[in-house]
Amino acid sequence: MEMAKAMSGEKVTTPSAEGIAASVRATKGRGLPPVHKWNPPFCGDLDMRIARDGTWFYLGTPIGRPELVRLFSTILRRDGDDYFLVTPVEKVGITVDDAPFVAVDFNATGEGTDQVLTFETNVGDTVSAGPDYPIRVLRDPDTGEPSPYVLVRANLEALIDRKSFYRLVDIGAHHDGWFGLWSGGAFFGLIPSDELHAG
Repeated sequence: MEMAKAMSGEKVTTPSAEGIAASVRATKGRGLPPVHKWNPPFCGDLDMRIARDGTWFYLGTPIGRPELVRLFSTILRRDGDDYFLVTPVEKVGITVDDAPFVAVDFNATGEGTDQVLTFETNVGDTVSAGPDYPIRVLRDPDTGEPSPYVLVRANLEALIDRKSFYRLVDIGAHHDGWFGLWSGGAFFGLIPSDELHAG
């Protein structure tokens, strides 16, 4: 497949490679490509998967080049429950096991309602949680294990890794019957206060 050649560094001139190259050019000095504005034809599914730990696989093999993973992450889009890599000329479906990104670290500035939590993802994005970039927690119905997420960009979330979540819990606060986190002037409840005390 021509995209596989592009991954290996071989120069190809297929529409797929041209689309990826166009995306690279679009990112230079101007932030992320405007994938939300592109409406290319759907070209089928690609054997690419993002595991829960943030590892990207192609044809069952981890993609070992961080710069390539970063490139693909910039042209990722979520439509409903489905994920796609989108360029100006093509749209291909990929599999995402949980969230497409992992928040691997965060920095807290300020205190109380003035606190701001800024997260860094495994692909180099940074985002400050707030009303437009909320934090949410889902609980496994069988084990009760929490899975915390922060919105990174349009419909794309990062799973907050365990070490970061433990640090977040350490700086949590109670507000209106909930234990949670302040960031960007918004409060994000993690667990009802009475459940926390009961535990």
